[in-house]
Amino acid sequence: MPSLITVGETPLRLSPPGNRRFVGSETVQLTATGTESNVAIAAAALGADATWASKLPSTQLGKRVVSELREYGVETDVAWTESGRVGLEFRQPGVPPREPVIIHDRDGATAGSMTPADIPMDDVEAADGVFVAGSSAALSETAAETVAAVLRASGSDNGLSVFELDYRPRLWDAEDARETLTPMLEHVDVLIANENQLRTVFGRTGDPREAAHGVASKWDIDLLAMTRGEHGALVIDDSVVHEIESVEAETVDAAGQHDAFSGAFVAQLLAGDRPDAALSHAVAAATLTRTTPGPIPAFDRTDVESLVEQLE
Repeated sequence: MPSLITVGETPLRLSPPGNRRFVGSETVQLTATGTESNVAIAAAALGADATWASKLPSTQLGKRVVSELREYGVETDVAWTESGRVGLEFRQPGVPPREPVIIHDRDGATAGSMTPADIPMDDVEAADGVFVAGSSAALSETAAETVAAVLRASGSDNGLSVFELDYRPRLWDAEDARETLTPMLEHVDVLIANENQLRTVFGRTGDPREAAHGVASKWDIDLLAMTRGEHGALVIDDSVVHEIESVEAETVDAAGQHDAFSGAFVAQLLAGDRPDAALSHAVAAATLTRTTPGPIPAFDRTDVESLVEQLE
């Protein structure tokens, strides 16, 4: 069973039930959801030995994060502290034409003070794969330095280093993201990005294949996987482009679909799949995730395999 370590922040998401607005709602749903932990959940669902590492306050909310991740088969390696707080994300679902509303409350989050000393670097070096994301680097200069240190360490024993661009304009602007993240790319084997985010951060225009190939070639990235919404997804593998169309399905909640894509893609690469086969699993996992409420990629492996067969 291949081992995967993901490192980053997991805030708690508060959301009104169903498609209700915060105004008039008497209850909210509480969910532990972060890019790195969601990726670990998705990878674990496909058979990876997944561990999420981070820094949390020793509070009821911090313990809630850990207990929820363990429910989905993810191991945790946490540096506990008596200071700080768990970051919060308030999300009001949107139903067309009403857009979703997302409010980040991350100031003072303990993950922002995360240093390399808080992370099990020996395990990072020994893991088959390591996953980090730009959203955690956006928290603070200290967090960004930690993300960079994890990427440097992940390649020391020939492990697969995976970086998710995960650009959040509510956390920082594109110029700051580009300045902070591009030096990290020399240590990245696999880059995963949403098409719009890739264009925004790297200033790419024109054909999506050329945009993705330009980024991969400039930073000498072995694999670049890019999701394109209703236009499907593609992966650049040593200048070869593999593409797959999106799968028609009812969208109940789109919040966790990209994390499902990333987790499934990484899990299948670690299992020995070719990039095109990993791409099929990633699209299948993302499709299944958006048919269920909530941001957690809680899909069943047999459902993914069944959908992959339909895609072939």
